[in-house]
Amino acid sequence: PWPEKDPRCFRMGVWAPPHRLLELAGQSLLQNEALAVAALEELPVELFPPLFTAAFAGRHTHAVKAMVQAWPFACLPLGALMKDHEPHLETFQAALDGLDLLLAEEVRPRRWKLQVLDLRRNAHQDFWTLWCGIKASVCSLLEPEPAQPMQKARRVEAQVGLKPARAPVEVLVDLCLKEDTLDETLSYLLKKAKQRKSLLHLRCQKLRIFTVPVQSIRRILKLVQLDSIQDLEVNCTWKLATLGRFLPHLGRMGNLRRLLLSRVRLLPHTAPAREAHCVRQLTAQFLNLPHLQELSLDSISFLEGRLHQVLRCLKTPLETLCISNCLISESDLTYLSQCPSVSLLKDLGLSGVNLTSLSLEPLQVLIERTSATLQDLDLDECGIMDSQFSALLPSLSRCSQLTTFRFCGNPISMSVLESLLQHTVGLSKLSLVLYPAPLESYEDVRGTLHPGLLAQLHARLRQLVRTSGRASTVWFSSNTCPHCGDEIFYGIWPILCPCYMPA
Repeated sequence: PWPEKDPRCFRMGVWAPPHRLLELAGQSLLQNEALAVAALEELPVELFPPLFTAAFAGRHTHAVKAMVQAWPFACLPLGALMKDHEPHLETFQAALDGLDLLLAEEVRPRRWKLQVLDLRRNAHQDFWTLWCGIKASVCSLLEPEPAQPMQKARRVEAQVGLKPARAPVEVLVDLCLKEDTLDETLSYLLKKAKQRKSLLHLRCQKLRIFTVPVQSIRRILKLVQLDSIQDLEVNCTWKLATLGRFLPHLGRMGNLRRLLLSRVRLLPHTAPAREAHCVRQLTAQFLNLPHLQELSLDSISFLEGRLHQVLRCLKTPLETLCISNCLISESDLTYLSQCPSVSLLKDLGLSGVNLTSLSLEPLQVLIERTSATLQDLDLDECGIMDSQFSALLPSLSRCSQLTTFRFCGNPISMSVLESLLQHTVGLSKLSLVLYPAPLESYEDVRGTLHPGLLAQLHARLRQLVRTSGRASTVWFSSNTCPHCGDEIFYGIWPILCPCYMPA
């Protein structure tokens, strides 16, 4: 017997020929495509992956169509193959046509095991190079089932006296909808899903929506198993009323774990009653999302004074809450500090939320409440002043799990940065701090940065980090150039925009 650890030994005990030999065998067989198709019934299982790879890459559409119908594994990870071999439209269509022909049959071929067609490009990355038996970690879905002896199979069918049930095939796909006109591969997939709706189930774990008319989105979502969506991003410049037309679909995504809503705006003269109705319609959908763990709200114009309406409808504690580029009131911040759904936060982001005129006592309370779990805190571009920031430091010093802290774009002095260093010395897991260029590094009130001053102040801060015994923590300065808007970074060495480069 072959040694157990020999990498060429399949899990089923079948000797695995060297990869190059399989590749050559596949290429030779495909020189006569009709012969290759005829040989599939007797083709050894270990030849299917290399032969399918060669057929797909070589655009042998007839062979691809036939091999899908004869596929001896529970899962066909076509997406991983498409990542390495940019698909020819006709070849992709041939694969779907093979599946379509299979679904049309009343009695499926004896050898056929296919249950899942996986079109995700980042799934099963190693299947096509290692196949299922060479590497033990490959998903069991990819293992061929033992073939049932023909005589036994016939006896079973005779005893039952029924045709085998036609179970639906699942198609796993990540969707990114960017334009009103879909690309040809997605259009063909949706066409097949519509034709075989009861037997071809589209399951989409990740859905990204960018600038697509809502009526087009609704047509597509009618073909998707909405309970399969776990990660949803809506990046559309929608009016609140337009969002309302999408919301019934959101409410049916019962397994959603991450939701990002971006750029939802109110029209200037929206009636208050209409506005309130749309907000209630949105927040009511959160009652149907019992598994939601990450919520991101970016550039949402109706949030001010209504944050309590959004958060009180959450059914489980969040791990991530990011509110960015939104207006919020002091009452919003107060409610946030008391909300039961944020007591176990790991990631809190308030970037671009102007806090200059607000009391930060509620934020101090919130940081204190989450100090045992908080890992990432983002306070970039919040307009936080020295006095406000100093009040946060005692709470910040108790965040024992904190790994990353960002607060660029705030007008903070060097003395407060030194105080921050002193308060965070005991945070053993803190590995990255992104801080603003201190006020002392500017030449004038217009925000013109003096690179020499910044270099001196940064060197001083780096020395304090070293002497504190926390040299493993990276302190990285960032600020926006007032001339061109580009970021100016300063780590060990400056990374400057062209405005600061010598002519």
